[in-house]
Order: sequence, then structure tokens, then C-alpha cells
Amino acid sequence: TGALSFLLLGFCAGLTAGFAVKTAQRFGAGDENGMRESFAAGFLLTAAFTVVLTAVSVPAVGGILRLIQTPVEIYDDATVYIVIVFAGLAASMFFNFFSNIIRALGDSRTPLVVLAAACVINVVLDFVLILYAHMGVAGAAVATVFSQAVAAVVCLIHIFIRLPFLRLKRTDWRVDRSVLKQHLFLGFPMGFQMSIIAIGQIVLQFALNQLGAVSVAAYAAAQKIDSLAVQPMMSFGITMATYAAQNYGAQKMQRIRSGVNQCIAVSVGFSFLIAAVNIFAGKPLTELFVGAGETEVIRLSWVYLVSNGIFYFLLALLFIYRSTLQGLGDGVTTTVAGVMELFMRIVAALVMAEIFGFLGASLSNPMAWAGALIPLMFSYYRKIRRLTAVSADGRL
Repeated sequence: TGALSFLLLGFCAGLTAGFAVKTAQRFGAGDENGMRESFAAGFLLTAAFTVVLTAVSVPAVGGILRLIQTPVEIYDDATVYIVIVFAGLAASMFFNFFSNIIRALGDSRTPLVVLAAACVINVVLDFVLILYAHMGVAGAAVATVFSQAVAAVVCLIHIFIRLPFLRLKRTDWRVDRSVLKQHLFLGFPMGFQMSIIAIGQIVLQFALNQLGAVSVAAYAAAQKIDSLAVQPMMSFGITMATYAAQNYGAQKMQRIRSGVNQCIAVSVGFSFLIAAVNIFAGKPLTELFVGAGETEVIRLSWVYLVSNGIFYFLLALLFIYRSTLQGLGDGVTTTVAGVMELFMRIVAALVMAEIFGFLGASLSNPMAWAGALIPLMFSYYRKIRRLTAVSADGRL
């Protein structure tokens, strides 16, 4: 259910991050009224999307799982897990929205602390609900939703106490339609981008299902390690969206350029380090999830980790350039890049998996990263040169 879950939760994370971009721009400009207006608009849109997406996603679960040919032996558990996660979508939506708002105002530490605490709650509940309450897969889903709900409430309390200028009055809820459109213009491309990644992963999952249960198990194990490996690079990207938006609002274009260069040095450097971990420690790490006796699963998992790890530097650049453009309000280029990424991943997953088997399916990710990176790099350097020149003339 990983790709299916990310299809919706990833969209929600990207959407709410986009809503917070406008807040970050107003923060950079020192506009408290604008920050409060943006907070109200984002809250209303988050609530509306929560209702619609929950109503649509829960009934569609069974059909989607059958469509991607989920193995019969895990179909019931997969259904139970993903239905509970989708039914609790509000917890994820509002945690992402509140944490993104806090980051937009220059505080990245508080969301990290809250997320860490939520992870601890999740892990403890996993043990309690699965091992002692005997809830099985349902227990894992309930633990996830509950921990996110706690995190959302804590973030809201933090905003109310520590950010009093965001306390909304009755008049603040009368948000102009044009303001809502501005937030949708920023939020929807970021959410769409995440969904595109998820759709590509679903197609990849479909291709892997054709290769058999061993390939599915290897991919699932590798994904656990891979998702941890790419989180820091993804975090650098999310940071650049806020950083670029804040400095764009403050009209400090040269600072954006410097920040991007420094972030590239750090994130690409990290990508080489974590690639080495994948290569030299991939097999023992996989054993933690599947056991030492599953030799073929471990071998295939290592193939995925190596074939993706050596191209992590492309992913690091992709996150930075895409998020920076999103922070600058460019939703068109990021959407085009997302479509290109989806096309590359689908073609690679279906065609290369047919020719080269598991290795071909694994290489679909690097091919997609390369395809999306080309328009993003071109657009970023063209845009930053123009903005820097205009800002230097004092006409921005």
C-alpha cells in the first residue's frame, strides 16, 4: 500500500506546503495582515480538501487495489490498512498544514520536535496494538493516524500560544476569492507533483506484481531503506521552498542564489554518502526486515538500492530546483517537469521491467529524475538571473 498511500498523503503534504509558500512570502515582506489572511485561506482550503478527498478515497480503495493486481494473499490486510489511513486523512492534512505554517515563519525546530514525538507515539502504539491488543494490520494504521492527530493538535496549540498574530478574528474568515485562487495556484502544483511521483510508483508496483511475490517483497524491503535515505534530501528541498519564498518576499534575490548553491553542496554531498551506505550496507539492512534466510529477496533489494543510490545526486538536485521554483511562485514549470517525470517513469517501468526484469523496474526512478531535472534547471537559472537583475535595478 506504500505507493497508494503516498498518492493521497503525498498530495496532501505538497498541497499544504504550497499554501504555506504565500505565508512565507508575506513573512519575508513583514506583512502581519497578509500572514493572517494567508493562514485563514490555507485553513479553509485544507478543511475543504480534507472532506472531498476522504469522501472520494475511502470507497475507491478496493477497486484500486484490484486494478494494480494486489496479490490475493495480502489483499484483505492491504484493504483494512489503507481504509483506516484514508479515513483518518484529516490528521495528516492538518498536521502538514500547521507544521508548514510554522516553518514558513522561520521555525523549523518545533515541527521537527513534534514529528519526533509523534514517531515515538506511533512506534509505542504499534507494539501495544499489534502485539498486545492483537489488532494486526489495523493496529498499525490506527497508530499512524492517532500519532498524526496528536501532532496536529500540538502544532495548533503552539501556533495559538507562540504566534499570537495568527489568532484569527471573525473578520479574518471572510477570505477574498482571489486570495483563495492564489493559494490554489501555489498549492495545487506542489500537490500534483507529489501525486505524479505516487502514480509512477503505482505503475512500478504494477510492473513488479507481474514479476512475482519475491520481487514485491524485495521492493517493499528496499523501499523502507530508500525512504529513509532520501528523507534528508527531500527535507533540503522543502527548506528551499520556504527559504526562497521568504527571501522573495523580502526582495533578496542574491540571497536566494547563494542559498541554492550552498544547499546543493550539502545535499549532493550527502547523496554520495548515503549511496555508499546503500552499496556497502544494503544487504544487512534488508535482513533486518526480511530475515537472513530470504537470500533472493535480499539480493534483489540490494539491486534496487544500488541502482537508485548511485543516482541520488540527481534526486538531490531535483528536490532543490523544484522547491526553489515553487517558493518563487512558478507552478507551471514544476508541473511540466512533473508530467515529464511521470512519463519517463511509466515508460521505463513497463518497458524496462519487461526487458531487464527487476533491474529494469528499479532503473525507472533515476530515468524519471533525469527527465524532470532538465526543465527545472533551465527554468531556475533563467528566472534567478532575471529576478536578480530586476531587483538590482530596484524595480521588483
